[in-house]
Parts: sequence; structure tokens; C-alpha cells
Amino acid sequence: MTEAQTNSGGRDARYRIAVDTGGTFTDVVVGSDSGDMAAGKALTTYDRVFTGFEAAVRRAAESVGWSGDDVLRNADVIVYGTTHATNAVLTGKIAKTALLVTEGFADTLLLREGGRRDAFDSKAAYPGPYIPRRLTYEIRERVNSEGYVLVPLDEEQVRSALKTLVDEGVEAIAVSFLWSIMNDAHEARLAELIEEILPGVPYTLSHRANPTIREYRRSSAASIDASLKPLMADHLGNLRSDLVKYGFTGDLLVVTSEGAVLDVADVLDRPVLLLNSGPSMAPLVGAAAAPDRETVVVCDMGGTTFDVSLVERGVVRHTREAWLGEPFVGHLTGLSSVAVSSIGAGGGSIAWIDGGGLLRVGPQSARSTPGPAAYGRGGEEPTVTDACVVLGYLDASGFEGGFTLDRDAAVRAIESRIAGPLGMTIQRAAQAILDVSANHMATAIRQASLEQGVDPRGALIVAGGGAGAMVAAAIGVLLEADTVLVPATAGVLAAYGAHRAPIATEFLSPLHNDTHAFDAESATRAIEEIKVKAAGFAARFDGVGAEAEVTYFVDARYPGQAWDLRVHLDEAPNTRGDAADVIARAFHAEHDHRNGTHDAQSRVEIITWGVRVEVPRPEQLRDTVATGGSPESHRTDPMTFGGESFDTARYRGVTLGPGDKIAGPAVIDQPTTTIVVPPEWDATLDDRSNIYLTRKEA
Repeated sequence: MTEAQTNSGGRDARYRIAVDTGGTFTDVVVGSDSGDMAAGKALTTYDRVFTGFEAAVRRAAESVGWSGDDVLRNADVIVYGTTHATNAVLTGKIAKTALLVTEGFADTLLLREGGRRDAFDSKAAYPGPYIPRRLTYEIRERVNSEGYVLVPLDEEQVRSALKTLVDEGVEAIAVSFLWSIMNDAHEARLAELIEEILPGVPYTLSHRANPTIREYRRSSAASIDASLKPLMADHLGNLRSDLVKYGFTGDLLVVTSEGAVLDVADVLDRPVLLLNSGPSMAPLVGAAAAPDRETVVVCDMGGTTFDVSLVERGVVRHTREAWLGEPFVGHLTGLSSVAVSSIGAGGGSIAWIDGGGLLRVGPQSARSTPGPAAYGRGGEEPTVTDACVVLGYLDASGFEGGFTLDRDAAVRAIESRIAGPLGMTIQRAAQAILDVSANHMATAIRQASLEQGVDPRGALIVAGGGAGAMVAAAIGVLLEADTVLVPATAGVLAAYGAHRAPIATEFLSPLHNDTHAFDAESATRAIEEIKVKAAGFAARFDGVGAEAEVTYFVDARYPGQAWDLRVHLDEAPNTRGDAADVIARAFHAEHDHRNGTHDAQSRVEIITWGVRVEVPRPEQLRDTVATGGSPESHRTDPMTFGGESFDTARYRGVTLGPGDKIAGPAVIDQPTTTIVVPPEWDATLDDRSNIYLTRKEA
């Protein structure tokens, strides 16, 4: 950090804060109106999230000579990312919720969409529905697929059911009627009755939660959304009140699973968008760091999980198949979200020995409480972080987590739980823990990329997260990569992604169409509907950033296919002109890209029309000048690589500049992460201080 940067803060300066609350650490990125930036990290506090958030802001501010109080009070925008909603769903700590469905369709959440992980396991227990069957109520009504009412809504039955919910102590209500996406009159009327009989009880209507033809996904999205409303209203309300106490008067934006941010009021109205939102920000940094690469694999390794995502030609991969929990037995909303694969492999992952005497690492994590043994907070289990301390990678006296690492505690944990039982030296046991963890992560990358038809050996690997840079080179070796990119903001990758994320959302219109029997009138109605919604959304944020970017897409399939593909279009379809041909050609090309085959003569069924609206937020960055120097290390420490000890140079990241080159073995201590450069690798800083690790023989 330069002298100019240090002095650029002050009582009159304005700031933007982005925060990512993880399972172990809370990461913060603070940007000032002068273009300066600071990052901070503190342990996550589960009882009151603001406590960890404030500590991280203060650490970021103090690192560049700013006042933490001034930063909080003078922030124009705070972008908040959290795993709170996801954790609530996975642990079942949600509001007591009732589900109202069309008569005869009470088992939608139970049956899901079929499928199982092991088709031959006849003893596998059938998973329960998200909302218990006893809290699922069948309502007499029926609308057909054309939107015509076949059975009127039985309002007397509805009133009786709602009064029963009072006795049950229900805290939220989800409503999912068949074909409400074609005619929402019955769901809308039921909403009026809820407000009349149960005023103040939050509810969700399925045609608003996820307007899709797929019954299970629509019902699941509505159920999860309703169950989260009381919880997230309390969580975000507490955060907002704590910020107001500090004098914050700016805008509070919240990270969504779509790889964007929304105003807190929008998220409280539709909290289902928070699911899997935490990992959605890191790919934005990968896309910005290497926009010209054909394929980028982004790895975000925090204290609890290791997240993998793909960026293709500068575009972040999205999916509508993001399960909460295990596929088929977990829960699925069908909403578009950044495609992220996660495994339990982080800095806090616990090393243990199984019944067969084999070393395992994870998925259990020490989290922030008690944390790894080296944190000195009562943890006794050895973790990946403890292994890095024993090997010498982490500087025990200069650790930036807000406390001093206890190397002796890390040694005791590895010796008693791993080295002793396996008859190994402590150094060898620590190396084994790191090797097993790196292999887990490399396997996760292979699986995530190969499932999408991408060979990771030809991709650029972007490594981030508080622990990612320590194992980046090891992963590169396992994936036969010659180059690994560690962004300048690697230690707070998701928080920096949130700092630059656009304000964005999607609007859908589920009107079926066919390219060989194209209904121009229906298509025009669908496009006009989403155009109006897109314009209204863009108008709300006029002046916040650059002009809104509007992109159109369709969800389509070949006849007889069970699943559809999302196909992006260059412009709004000309429904009175060549829309059918344009969509057909785009679908054939996308199908060939994803599956290696297409049928150019086949008709294409359009399931859903959609639009994405993005309002890019302004970003001010200082220009940098390449120095091309050979920096000097501040000391040399003994470290272990591959079982062999090396006298290793240690550098302070804040003293390095664009163009600097460092020969391995070396360690670069950044304020929020530690970058390990093994003996076989070199490190070079580019003009934005991103660090490229390159194998010497390459």
C-alpha cells in the first residue's frame, strides 16, 4: 500500500464495503471514492453476525490508516453475502411452514422428480418432504394447462384450512396450485384470504417464486422461500439495525445465487434467491482476471469448503440443477444460479484415521469455533491449517487473522492424532495431510469440469480463498497445469466479487411455443411481458451505475427430451419476423456445444422466455505502473516441500509491485492469505498485481 493510498481516507471520504460471511472467516473489501482499496478478515461470529463484520472492517481500515468508524458511517453501499439461508435449509432450522396445494397433489414434495444416486440400493431410506405431510393441505380448485378454470376455488374450505393453521402455530405459508403460471387468479385470491385471516404471517405464491412449468420445482421454490422469510427478516433486520446504530445511511445490497446483488427489500420479499449465494461471487473475479481464456476453472478454498466453478469465454456458467444437499434426496428450486460444486475441504478440514488405518481429511471442519488447534481457541483436532503451520508455510507470529498462531498446539494435534498412530514423523504426517487434501480438491475439479465436457488440463486455474493460495501449485501439479493464477484479491475472492458484482435479476414468462408451428401472438405477449418487467427494474436503479444491460434467452428442448437448455440470444427475438429460425439455430449450436451432437432438422420446443437485467456498478481503481524488479525477502525460514527441508525466502506482499519476479521456493505473506511457491515453481506479478505461478520446466 503506497503513502498516497494510506492518506486517501478521512472523515469526508466515501466508501463501499463488500462482506462475505463464511463458515470460518468473515472477509471484507473496502473501496474508497479515490480508488483505493483495503481488505480485512476476522473470525465469523454466529450469535451476532455484525460483530465479526465490524472486526473485519476495522482490520481492513486500520491496515491502510483509515478509521473503522469513519468507514462504517461514510459507506454509501454495503454488499452483504451470507450462507445463513443455505445453512438453515440444510440443518432444518427454518420457520414452521404449511403448504397449500391443489386437491390430489399433496405428495409433490415427497415424490420430487424421481432418480437416486445408487439405483441398486434397495435399502436406502426414502427422504422426507421439505414440508411435513401433516402440514400439507389439499385445496379444492383446478386450472388446466390453457389457463381455464375447471373447478372454482372453494373459499369456505380455504377459510377452514387457514383457521387450522392458527391452531398449528404455523409461521409461514407456501401456496402451489397446478398451472398457476397460466392463470394465477386462485393463488392471488388465496393470498387475499391469508392477509384477512392470518395478517402478518408471511406467505409465498409459486407463480412468483419460480414461474416454471415443472410442478416440483415451483412447489419446492415456494416452500423454501416461505420457510426462510421469518428467519431472514430477523437476520437481515438485526444487521440493518446494528449498521444504523453506527450511523450507516447508505444502501444495503445482498448477494444472490444469480451472481449478482439486489436491494435488501427485494431479497426479503424473495429470500429463496439467497440459496447458494455465498460461492456465486468468486467466479466473477475469475472472469475478470482472464476474460480472453477459453476456459477458466475458479477455485475458492475457505476455512470450511472448497468451491469449484467454470468460466467459459468470459461468461460464468449457470445452472438450474443446484441441489441443496445430495442430488435426488436433497431439495431443488430450479432457479438459475451460478454453477458451483462444493466439497468439505478447507483450511479447517479435520484430518482423521478411518477404521482401516487410512488417513482421511474432511469433510468435517473445525470452523471458527473452536477452530484449528493452531488458533489456540480450544481446538484439539489436526486440520489442513495445522499442517501448513507445521510445514512452515504460515507465519505463526505474523498471522493476519487477528491473533497469533500456536505452533506447539498444531504439532501436538498432528503428533497425537496422526503421526503417532501411523508411525510417521510429524513433518511427514503434515505433508500427508496436505497431499490428501490437494488430491480431494483436484478430484473435485476434474469431476466438476468433465461433467461439463471441459478438460481441466487445458484450462487456466484461478486459486483463491484464504487457504487456496497455499495449495494452488500442488493442485496445478495434479491437474498437469503449467500456470496457476492467484488474483491480487485471492484471500477475499468472494468479497471482492461482491464488491464488483452488478445489480441484476431475471424475469421469466413460461409460454410454450414451437419453431415449426410458431405462434407469433403468444411469443409477442411473452416478450412484451418480460420487457415491461425489465424496464421497470432498470428504472429503479437509474443513476446507480452504468446503463442497464438487457439480455434475452429461452429455455428450450428437442421434442421428447426430459430436460431443456438455456439458450442466450444476441437480441430480443423478432416475434413477427425470424424469431423461430434464430432460436432454432441458436439451440442447435448450444446443444452441439454441450452434448457433442445436434439435429438440425428437428423442431425445437420453447418452454420459457426470459430476460436478464444487469446494472453494472461503478468501480474506481488506481492505475499501476510495472516495476519489473527483483524484490528482497524480509527473512528466510526452514520449510518442508515434498518431505524435504528448504531454506525458504519469505516476502511481504505489500512490498511487491507489478512486474516483480520471485523464484521458488518462496512464500508471499499477503494480508488475507499466504501464497506458497514450491521449489519447482516461480511467481510473477502482472500489471494488476495478480500473481502467476509458473512451473520452471514449462
